Amino acid sequence: MSLHTDSIVIDGLIIANFERAVFEDMKKGGLTAANCTVSVWENFVKTVENIADMKRKIRDNADLLSLVRTTADITKAKAEGKTGIILGFQNAHAIEDNLSYIETFADLGVRVIQLCYNTQNLIGTGCYERDGGLSDFGREAIAEMNRVGIMVDLSHVGGNTSTEAIEASTKPVCYSHCLPSGLKAHPRNKSDEQLKFIADRGGFIGVTMFPPFLKRGIEATVEDYVEAIDYVINLVGDDCVGIGTDFTQGYGRDFFQWLTHDKGRYRRLTDFGTIKNPEGIQTIGEMPNLTAAMERAGWSATRIEKVIGQNWLRIFSEVWGA
Repeated sequence: MSLHTDSIVIDGLIIANFERAVFEDMKKGGLTAANCTVSVWENFVKTVENIADMKRKIRDNADLLSLVRTTADITKAKAEGKTGIILGFQNAHAIEDNLSYIETFADLGVRVIQLCYNTQNLIGTGCYERDGGLSDFGREAIAEMNRVGIMVDLSHVGGNTSTEAIEASTKPVCYSHCLPSGLKAHPRNKSDEQLKFIADRGGFIGVTMFPPFLKRGIEATVEDYVEAIDYVINLVGDDCVGIGTDFTQGYGRDFFQWLTHDKGRYRRLTDFGTIKNPEGIQTIGEMPNLTAAMERAGWSATRIEKVIGQNWLRIFSEVWGA
């Protein structure tokens, strides 16, 4: 048995076109669990519909999938050879202006909520806009997320809002999918100071491989992804770092145009151009190649096991309480 096969493997962020072919690729890739996006720009009602649809897909593909509410559900998925689906948001838009919706979503199984997606909302500001910091409503939202056991995600959130959110939260928060600006300057990447700040306060860093944010862009390979993870580990240690690939498998250009829109008619935040995942890990099914690349880089088995899954498992337990 290989190290990858034996290990718990958790992806901190996938926003693929969730259908049978993707679920089969999760199985092929040995994925134990993944934070799967069910809301970005949708309002409360549409997000509830998305959650219901995802739960139906989990039932319809019960030979491959199970729903994750606790870390025990993740270890059970591993034992059963399934992939545990963690319901997550990439924007707090769906809670609208009603804090009670946070508990409602927790009851429905949501376990991760990113505060902002690129731009400003009622909670704070995203990474592509002038950042005025965390709102008072945002502070109350974080307190409620702490209370009901939902992980606060800051990946697409601006620097000032992120700093204030880290300080406001009584539980660990995360960048579920980010890259270091020390390797490539980009508004979505995090500075060394930001990475150290979240780690020093008990937070977590999931490193992504989304090509526009990688040093070599669409020319990158799985080795470049390992280099980025290693860069972060060298800053903060290997106990608070994991993977958050940001796989967008099954989607085309129209999807990215929808993702990157902003307030205001026809306003666009960014244009990613060609999206091509690093050679060697272009699909979820190629996930074992990441572990193999870590081994080739001379990483110890203990470090690999932590980064590909055990660290996420521990931090989820701290936030979810089970």
